[in-house]
Formats: sequence, C-alpha cells, structure tokens
Amino acid sequence: MDTPRASWRNTTHDWAGTVDLDHLEYIRQNSAAFAPGGILHLTLEVVAYVADEAESGHGGLCRITLHSDGSVAVADNGRGTDTRLDELGHIVKKPVMATKDLRFFDNPDAPSLPDTHIRRGMSVVAALSTWLVHTNRRLNGSWTQRYEHGVPTTDLRPIADDLTTGTTVHFLPDEPLRTAGSTTFDDLARLTQSWQHLSIEIDDRRGT
Repeated sequence: MDTPRASWRNTTHDWAGTVDLDHLEYIRQNSAAFAPGGILHLTLEVVAYVADEAESGHGGLCRITLHSDGSVAVADNGRGTDTRLDELGHIVKKPVMATKDLRFFDNPDAPSLPDTHIRRGMSVVAALSTWLVHTNRRLNGSWTQRYEHGVPTTDLRPIADDLTTGTTVHFLPDEPLRTAGSTTFDDLARLTQSWQHLSIEIDDRRGT
C-alpha cells in the first residue's frame, strides 16, 4: 500500500502516531488501575488480540508460555500485525504497543476481559513491562522489535521468513506486577475458555 499515511483509515489505532509518551506515562502512574491482578490481567490483554483475529476468521491457535524469569510469551498463527509501505516507501507498522487502542482505552463502555476487568489494550502491557519483544510474521515480511516500558529501543529488525504467519508478544511485567498476585495454570486455563474460538495451549516452565 504505497499511499499517503494520512489517508489510511484508523480502526484500532491511529496510523499517524508512533509513540505517545504521555499515554504510556499515564498508564505507568496508574498501574494498579490498568493491571488489576498483575500478570494474569496483562496476559489476558494480549490474548484478547489473538481472539479478535480468530473471531475474524484468521488463525485460532494460541500458545501461552510462562517462563521461569517471570516473563510471558503469547504466540498465535494469525496474519500478523498490519505492516504497510507509505508514499515514501517507508515501512510503517500499526502502532499497537505505544499508542492507545481507539476502541477501548477511553471508552466507558469498553468490554470486560474474562477476569471481569475492563479491556484497555496492548499499550497497557507494553507500558507496564520492563521489556517487551514483538515478533511479527506476515506474508509481506517478518521482523522483530524490542520495547522498554512501551518505548521502542530498536528499529524493526528483519528476520528470516519460515513460511508461517503470526505474532509473538514476549513481555516481562515490572517487578511489582509480578508479585501482585499469583497466576496459576488453572487460572489461565479457566479464564481463557471464554474465548471458545481459540485453541489454547499453556506451557508453564516456572518450575524448571
């Protein structure tokens, strides 16, 4: 899509944006409100995007890995995060990590996640994570990018295509959120059953 970025239709995020520092800082200053329950809620915020993709008829497989360092990886087999070329030939990815989700963040009628807390979007996860690595595989190319508290610390780094599509979001919540509440295999298995169009596998490596 080699068209002016200003003409792109905004559905979930504002394509004109890149990093909204004020938005990210607001989340960080209100972490208890945006991540009630800590890791469990943040994980559900990520899985909700996988569920959106599956509900639209793409993918449907989701693998959640709980790592021994307290980080969580959520991988799917959807289309990958939308990535386009602008009129100057620059690669532009939808700013899902560093700007607000227009559907949810400021919407008093935003839906609840399976833990009964309001859905606010992926930027909450990025802002409240010491680091987050977003790996994206699409038919038009694959790349990875690292964030720290929602701010990109690398450019898009191309990675070799492997004939698959999908997204992996691997994040390490800030330490207070890692200890805010226990997240068990059973918690995740029970709550993610709400997304009946997803086939979810949970790999708990915390005891290894």
